[in-house]
Amino acid sequence: MKKISALFCAVCLLCMTGCAMVMTPAMGGLYSELKGPGMATSNSSGAKVGKASCASILGWFATGDASIETAAKNGGITKIKSVDFEVWSILFLYARLTTVVTGE
Repeated sequence: MKKISALFCAVCLLCMTGCAMVMTPAMGGLYSELKGPGMATSNSSGAKVGKASCASILGWFATGDASIETAAKNGGITKIKSVDFEVWSILFLYARLTTVVTGE
């Protein structure tokens, strides 16, 4: 009975733990600093850049607005050329996802 109780407690503890992660094709357990493609449009001009971010701490707390709309608004962009992402994380403790929009 003690073994079952200990196993139950261990499973419960594992289920209550969190990891600060942003799902990407490549992820480093200790440290990640990635840039990746999102999408491109037929608009081929525009040098403006807008960014929007969200963050996660331990996978328990997350906040922010990394939407394309917010990134475009932050850069004063009305015609989107491309959308990319940047991910930064350390030790599964803290993670940040940034949406990067370019255009005119």
